[in-house]
Amino acid sequence: MQAETQQFLNSIGAGIDSIDQELLEQIALNQLIEQVILRQSTEDASMAISSNEIDRQILQTEAFQIDGVFNSDLAVRTMAAQFLNVPQYRAFLRQQLLLVQMANAYSSSNFVTKAELNKVAELTGQTRDFRYISITLGARTLGTAISNNEIAAYYEANTDNFIEEESVLLDYVVLSKNQIAGEIQVDEAQLRAQYESEREAYEGSSEKRAAHILFEVGADRGEDDALALAGAARQRIVDGEDFGALALEFSSDVVSAEEGGDIGYTDGSAFPLEIEEVLESLTLNELSGPVVTEFGVHLVKLTEDSENLFQPYEEVAERIERDLKSAEVELIYGERLGNLSNLAFETGDLLTISEELNLVILQSEPIGRSGGSAIFANQALITAAFSDAVLLEGNNSDVIELDTEQAVVLRVREFTEAAVQPLQEVQPEIAVILRTEMEKDEVQELGNRLLAAAVAGEGLDELLVENELGWIVEEAVERIAFTANREIINKAFEMQRPTSEAVLATITLDNGTFVLLELNQVQPGAIDSLEEDELITLTDTLASSLGNSDFEAFLNNLKGNADIQLRDVIEDF
Repeated sequence: MQAETQQFLNSIGAGIDSIDQELLEQIALNQLIEQVILRQSTEDASMAISSNEIDRQILQTEAFQIDGVFNSDLAVRTMAAQFLNVPQYRAFLRQQLLLVQMANAYSSSNFVTKAELNKVAELTGQTRDFRYISITLGARTLGTAISNNEIAAYYEANTDNFIEEESVLLDYVVLSKNQIAGEIQVDEAQLRAQYESEREAYEGSSEKRAAHILFEVGADRGEDDALALAGAARQRIVDGEDFGALALEFSSDVVSAEEGGDIGYTDGSAFPLEIEEVLESLTLNELSGPVVTEFGVHLVKLTEDSENLFQPYEEVAERIERDLKSAEVELIYGERLGNLSNLAFETGDLLTISEELNLVILQSEPIGRSGGSAIFANQALITAAFSDAVLLEGNNSDVIELDTEQAVVLRVREFTEAAVQPLQEVQPEIAVILRTEMEKDEVQELGNRLLAAAVAGEGLDELLVENELGWIVEEAVERIAFTANREIINKAFEMQRPTSEAVLATITLDNGTFVLLELNQVQPGAIDSLEEDELITLTDTLASSLGNSDFEAFLNNLKGNADIQLRDVIEDF
């Protein structure tokens, strides 16, 4: 359930805090239910994916490639990051491909009739001839002055629009892991001691490396056949043939087969229990008999143990230094965070905190309840700054952890109440508002006169000359064209098809421009005008759309007939 929820978040680029939790869980649950229902449907239909197809998909996965070439080590690491070993990933991939196969069966099985294609081509290829007159803001009222009396009257009537929010000036200290990291030095003796400690622990553990050849059991191979095949392959190895070569020839695990069957190391818990038990009984380079697991039949070979594989000091010293520093930073940060919390509560200023913890007292710019930039965009910090304990009682704030790396304590240095801005400060802003409103009124009034003249069929040319305006002509404009403003094109394609006379409409664009639009002709698209590749694309798109609709109806029918028990669904995943 958590994995499905996170997948949904990733798909929309959202954080969990930005979405209603109950809604989020319901969406994730619905997706899980659909997956289980579809999986059961593929089983009922006896659908199957061959092992060769699984191999092909793995080899072509970009996440498993370096410079376009499959890399088995990268593949294993990437799978492990998803908490999957190779057999588990193959099983997961098989199920996903089955679901895709079912969906594709619907999208690819639909055929499109010539009549349907004609209808869609007429709409998608349609072009329109139109012309328009545009009246932009700013051109009508350049000589009109805005009086001080008008500005003052607007100010008095709209004082609520000119209230400057209450604000605080803050003193604050920041405790950060970066600062602590700069204080820490690790000497050679510490590095050597840690190295020896790790080596002792390593040598005291039991770790083995193995290789295998997997004979997968599935729709195209039963267990008896897999056992027989494994036995024959084992005999060939005993007779002297190379294990790695036979892994390439036989193994269903294409990832390890590329590396001679190598499946890496285990401490006794990485592989299926049956393989772990066999490894315990093998000596170095010994080959097992056939081993049956949930993934199929294996031949297993013990290739290494870990006693002599510990890396030299020179190769790990840098990593050990990072680890020691990181551990020390976490320890010191935790201690100082506790001290910071105590001092914030016990002291009435930040000076003691600064001296005790060697933190610099910083000062903010004025910050309102709406927040600011950088750390002042953090809502928890703003809430603390305007809390009664901090703002009214003059206390230090509690420790505010901005993230896992830094924490803040603050106090209010100065508070400024909300107040109406003086007229002198907002006079230029009001002048712009009034001029814009005046321009909009004059543009609208002129636009209405143009429309009336166009409808009446007289006086339009004189108005155009008088106001230095003219028609802009657009011919054979496609629905997706950018030859004119997109708002104008969209409006033109919303208008009714003209019959004997042109059709008129008006639109005010987002930038305030008034447009008088005259639609003169509509030309339908035609299949004959399409290039071959365009026709193929149109056919495929329409078939896919119809198929998706059919698949959605099929899924809804499955859900409607299913006996859904939520506990079973969640446990299934």
